Amino acid sequence: MMMMIIIPTSYSQILPIIGTIGVTRHRSTAQKALWIYNRHNPPSRDMVQGQEQGQSGKVVRVEQLWHKFFSDPSQWLDNRSIKKNPRYPDFKHKSRHEGLWIEGWLNPPWVKAKVDTMALGKIEPGAGLRSRVPDSLVNGENVCKFCQEGRLKEAVHMVELMVEQNIQASIHTYACLLKGCIRRKALAEGKQVHALLVQTGLHSNILLGSTLVNMYAKCGSVLDARQVFDSMPERNVFSWTTIISAYANQGQGEEALNLFQQMQKTGIPPNNVAFVVVLKACARIPALEQGKQLHSDIIKSGFESDVIVGSTLVDMYAKCGCIEDARLVFNNIRQRDVVSWNAMIAGYAQHGLGKEALDLYEQMKQEGVQPTYVTYVVLLKACASITALKQGMQLHLDIIKSGFQFDLTVGNTLVDMYAKCGRIKDAHQVLNNMHERDVVSWNAIIAGYAQQGLGKEVVTLLEQMQREDIKPNEVTYVSVLSACSHSGLVDKGRHFFNSMCKDHGLIPTMDHYACMVDLLCRAGCLVDAEDFIHKMPIQPNAVVWMTLLSAARNHGHVEIGRHAFDCVVKLEPENAAAYVLLSNIYAAAGRRNEVTIIRKEMHDAGVKKKHLGAAASQLATRCMSLS
Repeated sequence: MMMMIIIPTSYSQILPIIGTIGVTRHRSTAQKALWIYNRHNPPSRDMVQGQEQGQSGKVVRVEQLWHKFFSDPSQWLDNRSIKKNPRYPDFKHKSRHEGLWIEGWLNPPWVKAKVDTMALGKIEPGAGLRSRVPDSLVNGENVCKFCQEGRLKEAVHMVELMVEQNIQASIHTYACLLKGCIRRKALAEGKQVHALLVQTGLHSNILLGSTLVNMYAKCGSVLDARQVFDSMPERNVFSWTTIISAYANQGQGEEALNLFQQMQKTGIPPNNVAFVVVLKACARIPALEQGKQLHSDIIKSGFESDVIVGSTLVDMYAKCGCIEDARLVFNNIRQRDVVSWNAMIAGYAQHGLGKEALDLYEQMKQEGVQPTYVTYVVLLKACASITALKQGMQLHLDIIKSGFQFDLTVGNTLVDMYAKCGRIKDAHQVLNNMHERDVVSWNAIIAGYAQQGLGKEVVTLLEQMQREDIKPNEVTYVSVLSACSHSGLVDKGRHFFNSMCKDHGLIPTMDHYACMVDLLCRAGCLVDAEDFIHKMPIQPNAVVWMTLLSAARNHGHVEIGRHAFDCVVKLEPENAAAYVLLSNIYAAAGRRNEVTIIRKEMHDAGVKKKHLGAAASQLATRCMSLS
């Protein structure tokens, strides 16, 4: 008799289900157990079939079985390259009736990542290889064809058959396989190809070795890429560039620069691609001195006129804060393309110089260079930063003429530009006209309404966003809490702060805590605000204490004001705004002696109003806004 299984939503529901399939004798372990292997065992919720009562099998805990697998992988067969039916296990024990699925829905969360990092050669390939592909199709040409068609598992299996039959696959065939793994980010299949290369002795080939490094790097396993690179008996500029790029893309710019220097010491001259990669690493760090040295090397190597190298140089200088040097390089590029223009325009926009960015855009159009969506995104951000509404509206017209109005990134930036220029209705209209919207789109419009102090509208937008199944993130809640603060929605603010933690699993940052303190302070709940600060799981910064200090001045609360002041000066001893606020609190309370004392303390500490630093000035401006 066949029975349909009801899918449990929690482990507590597994007990009655197991009871229905005739394993009541295992009730003591039922909450953490299930049938692991039989011919109907599903790997996912969506593939549940029937179960026969009394069917033979073994009840074991999934996590325990995975621990057994990782403790001795040699006892298991790898069926991934031969299985046709997803219900067939990925790994099957050689002697016991046990199977495991990498995508099994009751797996521990660490399983998939650990499988991807397993060392090669520890798991034997599954049996029955000949059943997958007819012998007549086993050749290198079909391997490449299967790779191009996206049939990667079959392509890998075909090469395994060739090795089994002592048919030597060509270097080109293996290169096709590795490139297929790169395209699909298929790390598991890439490791299988690596094992085949080791088995056939082709891993020492410089082309295949370099492609292996590239495969591991593109699949996100930089450690494996480095191990292959270090084991290569011979390296060329492609090998070096690939490993340098891997570290640069992982944000490890210093190691990328070190490797570039090692390459130069070995006598291998960099090509234009190598220079581009390492210049990008300098831009990310940023590392201006190393960038200047690279510029010198580029001139010596004759790549200064290369448009891609030149554009990357512009970007490097701009991101390192040398906008004038960036413009000199830009002017010296003989044949500038849209990438060069975008790099220079972005450099101006990033440094607030925005007018120059817009002027350069006009020059770009006059020279007949067609802008891309990147051009418009950068320029719209520049307009937003200088609230240049007129120029932003003109850009909007150009965007429509160019056909980029339906691009998601452009649309998001348009919403942000209109919102920051105070045209919230125009921003909302752009949002409504967008064919596609994501969390960035909603964050832009929510931030716009929050800046206008329209708290109720922000709450409505948040609810609409969630109805569209778009999950709010940390940025969303900063705007929402800020809007609640400015609108006096204390209960709503408390609710959203708790909701972001409990319902969405988001970890509050300092900005969220600062918004909550601001919310309580604006509502006059200073005691609650002080208590909230003391219960924060992270160390409060000067902004938080300055918010409380400013509120204490507004509400004439001397004790809380003094406590907040003491906390501020511990963090920022030269914060002149803190002394001014406390002095005002004492003056308003008629405590002239304390005013004299605090001014003397300020003098003795060497703090002067005219020496108010940029950071302290920003703190003061933010806190004074509570007045």
